[in-house]
Amino acid sequence: MTSEDFQLPRSRAANERLHALIPGGAHTYAKGDDQYPENLAPVISHGRGAHVWDVDGNRYIEYGSGLRSVSLGHAHPRVTEAVRREIDRGSNFVRPSVVEVEAAERFLATVPTAEMVKFTKNGSDATTAAVRLARAVTGRRRVALCADHPFFSTDDWFIGTTPMSAGIPETTNELTVAFPYGDLAATEELFTRYPDDIACLILEAATHTEPPPGYLAGLRELADRHGCVLVFDEMITGFRWSEAGAQGLYGVVPDLSTFGKALGNGFAVSALAGRRELMERGGLRHSDDRVFLLSTTHGAETHSLAAAIAVQTVYAEEGVTARLHALGERLAAGVRDAAAGMGVGEHVVVRGRASNLVFATLDENGQPSQEYRTLFVRRLLAGGVLAPSFVVSSALSDADIEQTVDVVAQACAVYRKALDAADPTPWVGGRPVKPVFRRLA
Repeated sequence: MTSEDFQLPRSRAANERLHALIPGGAHTYAKGDDQYPENLAPVISHGRGAHVWDVDGNRYIEYGSGLRSVSLGHAHPRVTEAVRREIDRGSNFVRPSVVEVEAAERFLATVPTAEMVKFTKNGSDATTAAVRLARAVTGRRRVALCADHPFFSTDDWFIGTTPMSAGIPETTNELTVAFPYGDLAATEELFTRYPDDIACLILEAATHTEPPPGYLAGLRELADRHGCVLVFDEMITGFRWSEAGAQGLYGVVPDLSTFGKALGNGFAVSALAGRRELMERGGLRHSDDRVFLLSTTHGAETHSLAAAIAVQTVYAEEGVTARLHALGERLAAGVRDAAAGMGVGEHVVVRGRASNLVFATLDENGQPSQEYRTLFVRRLLAGGVLAPSFVVSSALSDADIEQTVDVVAQACAVYRKALDAADPTPWVGGRPVKPVFRRLA
């Protein structure tokens, strides 16, 4: 099948229904059809393992599963069995369930650098709780976040810093400042500019590049010296870098950290974890002002916590993190070889840790290009590969990797034609895919 022959009439109709009822046509902006070539955004029917099927009946090898949350593959039997067992016992009660303490014990055994944990449903709740807690314990107003990391929360303190800042007062935006990743001097300058006013430093410990030598330890020293709270956002690094997250891998312990995504393998569970003296400020066993830390009706749904326990068990018993790295290394090598073989090795670029691969699509001048991304994603879809990124799940097989590399090679052949023409337009097939964060729709 060529890209021109590839059509998704049922998905197109379903997308129209979605947009008629749901702002943006999806409940997560990164899942919007604007992230895909025009009229080629599959609407999913079901998934199993590393594969998903759309409502048109097409099967895809899926990458970036559930925005990096489904790291074991869809409908993993040990996870779904644990969930079914808990659902039969009831999902929510007027008092804590025993599964809440079992989940906490399991999490703190998996992430031993933390002393207490509180569960909730999504990453934004956890990161915002970390910010509120940091402000409460320090008595300071400002949040310093890493400018090079794309997303921390849907809440005002972060979204006000993005192009989608409509509806957020400027007075709120003024309380968030930014520092560049890897630059300790620039970060220390913030403490000089805002003396005794920075409540926390929040960042991902690592993303597409490894932290420079001494950088994380340097941040730890800066936070200690200036009396602020160091927060690691481990939504992505948790489990994908190591079972204990980036803090377990790099040996630098934050005051607070947030986990989610892979924690539930698609079920809604996230966590705020950290030092007891900070976390207890959201509890009852202290004499200070109370902090409204996290209090959600569904934050401790028993089946989601059972999923988290099962996920951690599978990771430990089956060496999932190591498998994710091995699969990612094989995929990255294959994609790089395919791109080089078609003469586009400097234009289709795979980046990131092996367990968390993304790709860049560069134009004839070596600049990031949404048009070339559209061309590339369109060809992948036609070949049965659904890949907004190349983030792997442990359910991928060797045959899946081989098929993906074959499809990438075919896409790169077309990419080469577009580069030679210095114009990808004939192969884009409509409007280009768009960045998530932009001011206008």
